[in-house]
Amino acid sequence: MHYETDYSLLLAQSRALIEGEPDSLANVSNLCALLFQTLDAVNWAGVYLLRGDELVLGPFQGQNACVRIAIGAGVCGTAVAERRLLCVDDVHQFDGHIACDAASQSEIVVPLIHNEQVLGVLDIDSPVKARFSAADERGLADIAQLLTHCMADHPQSVGLILNP
Repeated sequence: MHYETDYSLLLAQSRALIEGEPDSLANVSNLCALLFQTLDAVNWAGVYLLRGDELVLGPFQGQNACVRIAIGAGVCGTAVAERRLLCVDDVHQFDGHIACDAASQSEIVVPLIHNEQVLGVLDIDSPVKARFSAADERGLADIAQLLTHCMADHPQSVGLILNP
């Protein structure tokens, strides 16, 4: 099954949602909620924040989640280690997959990188295998840039320490 999302509209909605709000925690939380409500066949949408050598759970929508993920572990940790977007059609075929929600079948993870520094990842799970397309990759990469700017503009709001 193919899912279509109007990412130009979603990006405009995202910008409007955070416009004028300086607190990045509020903005990231609202953007995760918007993604969860807007994207079809998604059972989790959230952000993990880089804290030292591991990812720590940030704002999200969906079932309870893993709180800490080591760099290089699972899809999220691998995306950080490789510093690239990962789109996994079947998480059960991904070596080292971390099953936080047994219902998840596919996953897309986009690293949030500002000035060469990884701040965290945008992570979206689906209960449908091969849920995410190339259009989702492009659209979510744009949303991830917006999230990155939110976090980089006011890093203290989400407890980030940025290197100058």
